[in-house]
Amino acid sequence: MHRRDLLRWQFDLVWSLLDYHLQRLTAADFRWEPAATCWTLRLDAGGSWVPDWEDHEPDPIPVPTIGWIIWHVGWWWSVTIDHTRGRPPRHRTEIAWPGDGEAVEWLHGLRTEWSAAMEALTDADLDRIAPFPWQNDPQHTVAHMVAWVNAELMKNAAEIGQLRLVRAAQA
Repeated sequence: MHRRDLLRWQFDLVWSLLDYHLQRLTAADFRWEPAATCWTLRLDAGGSWVPDWEDHEPDPIPVPTIGWIIWHVGWWWSVTIDHTRGRPPRHRTEIAWPGDGEAVEWLHGLRTEWSAAMEALTDADLDRIAPFPWQNDPQHTVAHMVAWVNAELMKNAAEIGQLRLVRAAQA
């Protein structure tokens, strides 16, 4: 089995775990605030959703909403796809959350883009130095970057799932 095929298998497994929770979200789940100290998305004066953000992790660490986590996935995944496709990576503020009703479809679109990018990777590509998230550190290859996407997505799937289950248990 080629490395790309193993990474793709792992990605498909992780995606199935995430999609299990995505398909069960209700409209009220996205911006439910699980704690007093919370990161969420807020409408600005122009009608755009803006995520709570600080450049340095605050103390105490805010508990994110499901919507914030989905925006966060969309941000890091979009930037990773930009790097993989050789496009200039977008800044965090350029990645817009589409809102409750379209957030799941947005992630499905990113999955399609990522799947196509992964399919195009050759063994030589996997051996190249990763442009992200280590900023061209020669110790990390594109294969590391793909594995990082799988790990980060699994972590975010678990966070979304846990928040969804806690909210349901409190109802």
